[in-house]
Amino acid sequence: MSKQFWKGSALLAPVPAALVTCGTLEKPNVLTIGWTGIVCTRPPMTYISVRPERFSHDIIMNSGEFVINLTTFAMVKHVDFCGVKSGTDTDKFAVCGFHAVPSEKLSVPIIDECPVSLECKVTESKLLGSHTMFLAEIVGIDVDEKYIDSKGKLNLQQCGLTAYAHGEYFALGRKLGDFGFSVRRKKKHKS
Repeated sequence: MSKQFWKGSALLAPVPAALVTCGTLEKPNVLTIGWTGIVCTRPPMTYISVRPERFSHDIIMNSGEFVINLTTFAMVKHVDFCGVKSGTDTDKFAVCGFHAVPSEKLSVPIIDECPVSLECKVTESKLLGSHTMFLAEIVGIDVDEKYIDSKGKLNLQQCGLTAYAHGEYFALGRKLGDFGFSVRRKKKHKS
């Protein structure tokens, strides 16, 4: 197998196609973020990277709060719209028909239509070049009850989550295994 060598670029994929909310319940704003992920388990930490010229940048910088709302494939057109339109001249909540509902721990609203929302408090911001990275503690998670089974387990595979990879959107689908399945002992059946 031969490989080509390319110069360094942002080609880690897929990433979530997340809708990040900021602002207040009375004046909410939303933008699409692909540059996000988990950075620590205890405490639960995440980050988002936002260009300083984005309308949401200063809102997040001043409030120190944001919510990462996971999106579904049914929302993909709105996800794209929120990534190309600015909140300076567009009420993206109104245009997309999103419903802003109160979060539990923050003044920032969550998007009711999203299956999972991570409430985040900024602990540090760092200008890295083209983007400011907002490092944040996940202080709470809002989960749509229809994705929780009778045992209290979240079934993310039923959400129809959206991913972003190198300029394209994808629907996540089939479960391939769960953590540790490759080394788990098989249960012996009683005869």
